[in-house]
Amino acid sequence: MEDLKQREVVHEAQCQEEEVSNEGPSTNSAPPAEARLRRSLLTLPVINLDRLRTAKALVDKAVKLRRVFSIQGPYPVVRAALRARGWVEHRMPRPGPPRRRRRGEDEGDGNDADDSDDDGDDDDDSPEEVEKEDDPDNMYDLMSRMVRNEMTYLYWTTRRDAIDYRTLRKEQMTNHYAKAGTFTTKVGLCVNLRSLQWYAAADPDTFFPRCYRLGAEDEKHAFIEDFRRTACTSLLQCVVERTAGQEEFEGTTDQLPQGHRKPFKRRAGTLVPSRMIQSALRVCQEFLDSLDHSDIDIAMETSPILTEQEWAEFIHNYYRVAHDGAEIEASALYVDSCQAVLKRLREVSPQLVTDGIHNIWIVKPGAKSRGRGIICLKHLEDILGLVDSDPILIKDSKWVVQKYLERPLLVHGTKFDLRQWFLVTDWNPLTIWFYKKCYLRFSTQPYSLETLDSSVHLCNNSIQKHFRPSQLRHSELPEDNMWSCEQFRAFLGGEGREAEWESVVVPGMQQAVVHALQTAQDLVEWRRGSFELYGADFMLGQDLRPWLIEINASPTMAPSTGVTARLCAAVQEDTLKVVLDRRLDRNAHTGNSNSYTSRQL
Repeated sequence: MEDLKQREVVHEAQCQEEEVSNEGPSTNSAPPAEARLRRSLLTLPVINLDRLRTAKALVDKAVKLRRVFSIQGPYPVVRAALRARGWVEHRMPRPGPPRRRRRGEDEGDGNDADDSDDDGDDDDDSPEEVEKEDDPDNMYDLMSRMVRNEMTYLYWTTRRDAIDYRTLRKEQMTNHYAKAGTFTTKVGLCVNLRSLQWYAAADPDTFFPRCYRLGAEDEKHAFIEDFRRTACTSLLQCVVERTAGQEEFEGTTDQLPQGHRKPFKRRAGTLVPSRMIQSALRVCQEFLDSLDHSDIDIAMETSPILTEQEWAEFIHNYYRVAHDGAEIEASALYVDSCQAVLKRLREVSPQLVTDGIHNIWIVKPGAKSRGRGIICLKHLEDILGLVDSDPILIKDSKWVVQKYLERPLLVHGTKFDLRQWFLVTDWNPLTIWFYKKCYLRFSTQPYSLETLDSSVHLCNNSIQKHFRPSQLRHSELPEDNMWSCEQFRAFLGGEGREAEWESVVVPGMQQAVVHALQTAQDLVEWRRGSFELYGADFMLGQDLRPWLIEINASPTMAPSTGVTARLCAAVQEDTLKVVLDRRLDRNAHTGNSNSYTSRQL
């Protein structure tokens, strides 16, 4: 009698397999019912009944304990870890093409789970994209068919909109929050961090490079003012540094390998008038006065320091000095005045130390990931022209322009950034789990501001994998362009700065993430039982202070290098320890994840 029941289970599963395919509807017409039944009956003798009993026992236990999961996306580590915990997979249909946003639909209404308008993650088309499942006896496939009518209790997907959140029951978990685009898009960070003063006694200018939406007319004008003012401060720095006879290579000479240091190149016989310095000093002084509110009563009545024509002439001459090496006549007479103003500016402008002298800005489509569409520019007219050429992006305020960190910390003369993971398990109170491990991504080319090529300035693996490492790079840099944080700490130790990892870098990254989430806390649509793992990207200043560049939802888990193969697997396993194991045992080991709540923060 028991064998007959088992055969009925098999028959039903086989019929279901023929009628429903995860690959999509078949183009062939379905065979008659008699043929399907006959084919099923003919295959019954090859079924291993012991295997069926085992499968059914596992399924029954999983259903009883509410351990049915669904995964969409290349997550073999998560799938294996769940199965090891006794979970059974309810297979989801393969996703169709991304949904196009309807005309007039707000950016936050669609796939806002990531810094991407069409991909949903920052994946880099790595080998993990093609997942080959180890299921030689089709046991997992059989169990999946057995739970096809059961409720899924855990959804793990690449895209937030892979499931309808409105239909979820309170006992169902998912790995995304709705409206997370408020901090996982460049536009979201750009806009929301401005309200930080209402959530914390902190200044976003101390950890997030200043940023503007060029599609918004008021922000476009604010950017133009910033560009002009930065040209003035850069000119003052040029005067001081060149007069002091400092050897310069984009402000990073001391970090370059021996043999690659270059003196600043002056263009012989080219002079610009000294009134440039006078104009720059006046503009900077007016800015300082505005911060002191000394101009509060006369600001509306005072004419601009420079007319539009005078600004055009100033910017033209600034390009000649900063980019072409032209000299300023009698500049030595103004060194003391320049130093005095720069000293005051450093007290109120925390980004002055990273601004450099070239006035480079990085222009980004506001909702894309993996470095797509990003370009570095240093001429105002080029930036405005690039944006004005795309009316659709202007209308939707999608273009953002952000000050480029011209003087970052380098490792053996090469630029890098850091990927730091963090997990959010609650928004009230805000509960963040910072991962103890992170990794560095290097450029394939030595750092230089003589070129603005992406191979030098964008460290995304999806960009750098297309370039071969330069022969001029230091021999101690990795061929695969990645380091673990332990390797970086060893490098800092060699510089006598290892202690600053724990005292400066780690707390700086944590505070930046906390502040970004604080400003989005009232905007994210969260639900209890959900969670989400994010990847924050940072650069470091020469003082090791972290600068937040962006936050990615669905960060890539691709084992593209030895470093990521080890760390990506570990962070996925440790995420499950937090969201599953700790539910059953509050004292469960959570791996390399450290928890902080809003009360602690």
